[in-house]
Amino acid sequence: MAFLPFYISKQKRLKVVIIGGGYAGIAALTTLLRYAPDTDITIIDPREQHIKITHLHETFRYPLTDLLVPFTDIASRYGCRYIAASVHFDQDELQKCQEQKQLILDKEVLSFDYLLIVSGCESSATDPTDNVLGLQDFTIAAGSDLLTKLLNKNNQSEQSISVVGGGATGIQFLFEIKQFLQRIKSNAELRLIHSGEHVLEQFPHGFSTYVQSRMQDMGIAFYPNTYYCGQQSNKVLLAEKQTEKQFELSSSLSILFLGKKTQNVFTANAFGQVIEDKSPLSNIFVAGDCSYYQSLGSNTLTAQSAVRKGKLVARNILRHSGFPGLLEPYLHRDLGYVVSLGPADAVGWLGSESNLITGMPALAIKELVEAQYDLLLVGIDTYLV
Repeated sequence: MAFLPFYISKQKRLKVVIIGGGYAGIAALTTLLRYAPDTDITIIDPREQHIKITHLHETFRYPLTDLLVPFTDIASRYGCRYIAASVHFDQDELQKCQEQKQLILDKEVLSFDYLLIVSGCESSATDPTDNVLGLQDFTIAAGSDLLTKLLNKNNQSEQSISVVGGGATGIQFLFEIKQFLQRIKSNAELRLIHSGEHVLEQFPHGFSTYVQSRMQDMGIAFYPNTYYCGQQSNKVLLAEKQTEKQFELSSSLSILFLGKKTQNVFTANAFGQVIEDKSPLSNIFVAGDCSYYQSLGSNTLTAQSAVRKGKLVARNILRHSGFPGLLEPYLHRDLGYVVSLGPADAVGWLGSESNLITGMPALAIKELVEAQYDLLLVGIDTYLV
């Protein structure tokens, strides 16, 4: 629901502290201010800029700066406060926060009426070597710059790039890299290493069929049922999944997309309130990738679920603070999902998982969904459900 039934303000200016400035945090911020413009909001994030992380693969075509929004600009636009800091909780600290309605940072004590944790979920760590990249590296420099620098640094006459991970992020980067190599007229070989039998295994089978066909058309080598063991100077170490037999291939660079870490996930009830010792903390909410809701709604680690959870908890904070205090359960189901395959192709589903769409129609849907979030970022909420 995009409205606030059964909500009557108690005429008190609420103080809300939001820990995390990703998709869920921004959705909560804009929703709170839409319904209660005088809310006193403090947003805490260790980064200096909000990153439109679902667009990172596009930095092989566009500058990284197009995807960055300084938190100081967000604070100025919405009249909130931004603090650059990292915050970590254990069970005892959360209980203390609930009881005292205070968050203690290094140099300051922040009082609040409600605390919202939307700190996200970290990507799995990569090897600390010069010729290995992970998703975090693409938040610092554009993909085109990173790849050009590493290819120029390598003096091999025949170069090769190993992309590891056949999930949605790995596939989107894979196709952008292939088309970037074509644009710069590089002869570098590109391969995909994946531990599963098919790519995009979390989606309907039509996804993998279409994507693997496009990989074959574009000359991208595919090594399914294969584990990544490490990248050395000019080779990648691999192992067959079934036999555990190790082998190696020439490789100038490995780019790892190993998924997201799932530690530090907070369990919440159907309303988004954190559960500790089997009881909800009434004034502490959680949303985004660091949350698992005990409800019928989607808990997928996607931007659309993060946005929907962020909007829901913002509405529930206002409901809880007013009369009669009736909260809205989280019931959102994903309406579709699209994986881009470069600037002119995509694969996805819409409405029903059996409704497979490919090519430009799928890409158009993805662009519309991402434009919807861009509008939310500047305060225009077009989400109807």
